[in-house]
Amino acid sequence: MRQIVLDTETTGLEPAEGHRVIEIGCVELLNRRLTGNNFHRYLQPDREIDDGAIEVHGITNEFLADKPRFHQIAQEFLRYIEGAELVIHNAAFDVGFLNHEFGLMQGTIGAVADYCQVLDTLKMARKLHPGQRNSLDALCKRYEIDNSHRELHGALLDAEILADVYLMMTGGQTNLSLATGDEGDEGGITGATIKPMPANRAPLKVIRASADELVEHEARLKGIDKESDGNCIWLKLS
Repeated sequence: MRQIVLDTETTGLEPAEGHRVIEIGCVELLNRRLTGNNFHRYLQPDREIDDGAIEVHGITNEFLADKPRFHQIAQEFLRYIEGAELVIHNAAFDVGFLNHEFGLMQGTIGAVADYCQVLDTLKMARKLHPGQRNSLDALCKRYEIDNSHRELHGALLDAEILADVYLMMTGGQTNLSLATGDEGDEGGITGATIKPMPANRAPLKVIRASADELVEHEARLKGIDKESDGNCIWLKLS
């Protein structure tokens, strides 16, 4: 299962008013593991950035003067996200801006939905925590994720933080491995000692679920799936 956690920064709030994407940040999750295969680009928008937007992300017109235009990186970006599930906080905002950028190219690229599925973590959070604040900062506090280094918004930084939030919202990270390689290897358990079981150990007792317990288990999974808008990972694995 390949997922791309994505965030953008823009010149303002409304693409209909001519605002543009100026930063794209993405991190890749493969089977719920961060791979390090990130995508990060700053973009020249060919327009001034609103003062209010600069206060949020700190990106200036001068900084972007020598950066590529969106159309110059569009195909590379599409190859990166194609076939994945995009995980975005307040997806309507980012997808709306990306679709606007594709439309400005006046080609046959289409829209984000032609290449990817989209999962909106804001909608997910509102279902999990109704009536509560569900901004990225609020979710970091709720799930005890350190975001003290987030003084300004940044697409790549926010995508990295959102990846941690998403994994916690959906059951926690699953990046521990029982590989028998050297400790500290990628995917291994750093600082852990793995002791093999003795060959003459007593057979393990296997207690199987009863028919009634299996029915209750299936009902519980369906309930989780409904509450998480179809994102019960155990049902997907089965």
